[in-house]
Amino acid sequence: MPRVCIAGSRGVFLDAAGTRFSTPVQRRILALARAVGQIPGVRELVPGMNNVLVVYEPRQISPTVLCGQLLALWEQVGADESTGRDIDIPVIYSTNANDDLVQIAALAQLEVDEFIRLHSEADYQVACVGAMPGFPYLSGLDPRLATPRRAVPRMRLEQGAVIIGGAQAGIMPCSAPSGWHVIGRTEVRLFDARGTSPSFLQPGDRIRFSIAGVES
Repeated sequence: MPRVCIAGSRGVFLDAAGTRFSTPVQRRILALARAVGQIPGVRELVPGMNNVLVVYEPRQISPTVLCGQLLALWEQVGADESTGRDIDIPVIYSTNANDDLVQIAALAQLEVDEFIRLHSEADYQVACVGAMPGFPYLSGLDPRLATPRRAVPRMRLEQGAVIIGGAQAGIMPCSAPSGWHVIGRTEVRLFDARGTSPSFLQPGDRIRFSIAGVES
């Protein structure tokens, strides 16, 4: 049973996370978000990693009623398999000494070619978008490639950097500090503030990385 708590003056937070991230639970979170969006008084939904924040209008619904409805809907919804697009992200993998591919492949006791193959053959899903505008947290990384984040973050990763942090994969939507490991780059633009939908990737999208090249 997930935990539900009040989050500020206009929020309710449902947390279904266990000791480890679960892709089936995340799909259920996305299904729950779709269902909760139909409740009168709900203003915004922010899916996280095995959790969801619901922002509501207090004049239309009380937090006690909303918490009860969240738990009831959780028991009714199944995993959401219907939403999301299939998207290919071409990647130029990098063995440059300024990046981390060679180092973390060695930590995983894998040849670089094998590391790239495992990364590109995995099926990823956008679990949620957050941390910075358009940043996708991608589930589905092969456990053999999981690497703890850097002890000392870099002050700047460039837009388009393809990265690994812990058990998750990601892509930098803009240039910013980060402790994730860089293994390559893509030209796909993930965020456009002037676009109708500023974030290119959305929760539930299914991602495959294709090998566009390997540079040193």
